[in-house]
Amino acid sequence: MSASGGADPSGRPVLEELNHEQCLALISPGGVGRVAFDDGEGPTVIPVNYAVDGDAVVFRTSLEGRLHQSLATVLTGAAVRIAFEVDSIDPVRHEGWSVLLRGGGQELPDHERPASPAVEPWPGGERPVYVRLVPHHVSGRRLGHG
Repeated sequence: MSASGGADPSGRPVLEELNHEQCLALISPGGVGRVAFDDGEGPTVIPVNYAVDGDAVVFRTSLEGRLHQSLATVLTGAAVRIAFEVDSIDPVRHEGWSVLLRGGGQELPDHERPASPAVEPWPGGERPVYVRLVPHHVSGRRLGHG
């Protein structure tokens, strides 16, 4: 189904806009996503392991990481503008989906960490900084054959 309500008669994949609930359902299993932010030198995108916590996304980073450095420069309680993207692509079938969340990223205080979902980073090394993105905008698209 396309956004206009019908399948493409040519048999080519159709792009469909996803609503808020569909987007959250697609990313709810957690996994790997990409965080985009300005690290002071320009736009930067890094992959992270994440978990979903209600409408928010939680992930971890190192104390030395660029994202933590950006978080450390804002006032206590303030948020850093970030975008978070997760996708699943099947290049053989020309199908897939992409979800984008935009909002404020904040370091999760120690007392809130036990209540947040578990996030296990893949790389070795310490990643003690928990970040929560509370989105003010959620959007997504799915490409499929109706």
